[in-house]
Amino acid sequence: MNTAIRNIGATTIVDITGHIDLGSSPALRKTMLDCLKSTDRLAANLAGVKYIDSSGIASLLEVLKEARKGQKKFVLFGLTVGVREVLQLTRLTGVFEIHESEAGAVGGALRQGSACS
Repeated sequence: MNTAIRNIGATTIVDITGHIDLGSSPALRKTMLDCLKSTDRLAANLAGVKYIDSSGIASLLEVLKEARKGQKKFVLFGLTVGVREVLQLTRLTGVFEIHESEAGAVGGALRQGSACS
């Protein structure tokens, strides 16, 4: 799994590629939680994710929980068929804010955000 971080306006986007599994989910969780500290809106781009297991889902849920606790936004976009199926099977499509495109995920967040490292 690889991640790249970039900003569009006030939204920090984490582009994720590869598999999110037991071996990679701790690093992803750390990256996203670190980014969440420096932004009010975090978006996970899952277009490059071919596979996600329960540990990956748990990481996404932990980031969502922290975002809500800090009154911040955490959104997902670009879900592949496999990722969407896992979220549907676990009945989490209604828990996460999910957008089809990056434009939808960025939404009306217009002010400039700061990059996380």
